Amino acid sequence: MTAYGLLVSPSHNRVYAQAAAGLVRAELSVFGERALGGRIADIAESSIGGVPYVTFSADDLSGTDLRLLSNLSSLYALFRIEDGGLLRPVTVEPLDLFGSDLLTIQKYSGKTNENFTKLLLNVTAMATDSPMDLVTGRPRVLDPMCGRGTTLNQAMMYGLDAAGIDIDGKDFDAYAAFIRTWLKNNRVKHQAETTSIRREKAVLGRRLHVTLGATKERYKSGETMEITVVNADSAGAGKFFRPGSFDLIVTDAPYGVQHGSRPKGSRPGRGTGKPVLSRSPVELLSAAVPEWARLLRPGGAIGISWNTFVGRRDELAGILASSGLTVQDSGGYLGFRHRVDQAISRDLIVARRD
Repeated sequence: MTAYGLLVSPSHNRVYAQAAAGLVRAELSVFGERALGGRIADIAESSIGGVPYVTFSADDLSGTDLRLLSNLSSLYALFRIEDGGLLRPVTVEPLDLFGSDLLTIQKYSGKTNENFTKLLLNVTAMATDSPMDLVTGRPRVLDPMCGRGTTLNQAMMYGLDAAGIDIDGKDFDAYAAFIRTWLKNNRVKHQAETTSIRREKAVLGRRLHVTLGATKERYKSGETMEITVVNADSAGAGKFFRPGSFDLIVTDAPYGVQHGSRPKGSRPGRGTGKPVLSRSPVELLSAAVPEWARLLRPGGAIGISWNTFVGRRDELAGILASSGLTVQDSGGYLGFRHRVDQAISRDLIVARRD
């Protein structure tokens, strides 16, 4: 067995930095279980030279295996630990096609930490029937509550086609402005247009569609990515996308603190003319998950993060199971709960469509 040490990436968010080692430890456990045939052992949080590491042992890691591990959410560097404690660097090959500013430049209240978004996408991909497709294929991603597009940007970083839905027009406009500006400033060859979505003369929403290439040469050769965002109610996602058209559905449910959730069919609040916002994501997910599940291909997976203070894990598991999905409940998938702030204790749940 070869011993390895994963140097945990520093974070500007103090609270997330405190949780990062435990989160990447659970993430590594999921990688080992689902994609690496159980060949990852002895996973532990360690301190080497006063710096946090996650250490583990493994045998016969191939180049493809190391490419997969290169995408762990909080990996800063990877080393082989040799006799005498010598750390020998291992070359990592993350999927990243663009600079990190694609993920970090947006700053706004309520933004999900980009490392956690990456983690949620990773462990959801591990639950599919083809987990290595994350590095050897091109799974298609949907975020049905995409906000200002952190999940879409992470998918783009990986070179994946992605789609999002959000009911908030201001968030839709903010993401459209951001991605157009970012692509232009970084001289990424692309086309982008915003159009109205009409059915039988009625306007159902707006759609932003972006086609881009990681390089000019790829764009010219037709090797492109597509990002599509719909400004509409997520509970009606089937109106905008075909059944079985996504491999991964990844979303961050409203926490009930900074953002409320708007269940399908909610009535306007008295005297406001606006729908009443629920503090619990459970009502929203009860209405929307059956619709989302139909958009998954067989063998695809859905991952949802939420605030455990406003929704119980067994409630979300029941919603997913009633939609024909199999909840992943191995040890690794149960190790992600962590504190965000005084009002938010975040966890995630992942299920596969068999």
